[in-house]
Amino acid sequence: MNNLIEKSAFERLEASFSLFNANEQVWILTDEHGCVMLTTDDEDGVPVWPSDDLAKLWATEDWSDCEPMAITLQDFMQKWIPGMEKDGLMVMVCPVPAEEGEVIPPEAFVEYISKS
Repeated sequence: MNNLIEKSAFERLEASFSLFNANEQVWILTDEHGCVMLTTDDEDGVPVWPSDDLAKLWATEDWSDCEPMAITLQDFMQKWIPGMEKDGLMVMVCPVPAEEGEVIPPEAFVEYISKS
């Protein structure tokens, strides 16, 4: 799993979708306020990872009090994706330290899942 750290953001994106489908879950980070959100220069979004280990890598400094939480792929697709579309949020796939990861719209997440 940690071999994803050395990959480019796009390579992590492709590998993540294979793992999302294989494991039938995505991982997010949560704190006492709920799901952690990230802001890039242009977008607000929800970071997702294919494993708790990769999510934990992000849980440093400002996010050191965050814990990884698994969400079934079915719940993510049926509940989170529509909510993110409604709220204008993006999906940030597998950010790692010093690298944000690919930022995609929720509908692209659905397309990637169906192709993987």
